[in-house]
Amino acid sequence: MASQAPAPRNTLEQSYKFGSSPKTADSNGKHLRTFLFGYPIAHSLAPLLHATLFKGISVPWTYELVETQDATKFLPTLKQPDIIGCAVTMPYKVSMMSAVDEVTEEGRMIGAINTVFLRRASDGSTKYIGTNTDCVGVREAFVQNFPGIVEKATGKHALVIGGGGACRAAVYAIWKWFGVNTIYMVNRLESEVTAVAESFKAVGFDGTIVWVSSEEQAKQLEAPVLVVGTVPDFPPKEAGEILAKNITDVFLDKEQKGYILEMCYHPNPRTTFYNRAEAKGWKVLPGTESMIYQGVAQQVLWTELPLENFRMDEAKAVIQTALAKH
Repeated sequence: MASQAPAPRNTLEQSYKFGSSPKTADSNGKHLRTFLFGYPIAHSLAPLLHATLFKGISVPWTYELVETQDATKFLPTLKQPDIIGCAVTMPYKVSMMSAVDEVTEEGRMIGAINTVFLRRASDGSTKYIGTNTDCVGVREAFVQNFPGIVEKATGKHALVIGGGGACRAAVYAIWKWFGVNTIYMVNRLESEVTAVAESFKAVGFDGTIVWVSSEEQAKQLEAPVLVVGTVPDFPPKEAGEILAKNITDVFLDKEQKGYILEMCYHPNPRTTFYNRAEAKGWKVLPGTESMIYQGVAQQVLWTELPLENFRMDEAKAVIQTALAKH
């Protein structure tokens, strides 16, 4: 099957399909609020990131934590008049899809939302739109750090390590914006990979997801250009985990090297996988890159300002400093 052409990177433009801007001429000067809804979130770096981003664009908005196990608090909080949008995290990323008015393609295909933004309907009412910017974080981490990477990846293969929620955002991003049709998955459980593949197929995904189950199989496969790691930085203990590590090493040892995003950044962005891949000649990005860019994508949707307006160096420095203290 021929690879689809990479889709354009126009997150803000696409948002206006759901309605017009909810902002007034003086919105950027008002003390409007955003928040993160989830549990537990007391140690989240998101408030620090968003405060830094808001300050960098001279917008006096705030980002608060709404830490609760009571899901019924979501809509009353969201619909307060000074709320301009929100973020959603575990355990609500799936359940809150039914609470919003509409869900974007990203949220629908990934099967989870992490962001709600507001748009104005033709009758003047406010519409609450759910989307997923985790995939935009993956996309922008690669694109902003490696010029020409879309052209290098188009028609090639990719590898996603892990079968949890984060892997879905990675699979979608690679397929949608990089023109990659075949995505290998390395994961200790075939059932998780099957679930990912079936859920994507049910919503229009026309790529191919291949569960790589042995080192021998990995040796026969074409080297991936893009790799995304989505698993915690724990030493492998179970037989399935050890096998997954060994299969991953077969890919890392291939002669053709590519580009890796290691999404795990706690407690240290330079994980065991990061160091191993870098030592084998791969170009590796820390997970703080995708974490920051998914947050910037949220602010692009809330403030309706382009990505170029945000001061990325400041955001990266603040997050790096905060992680160093942990």
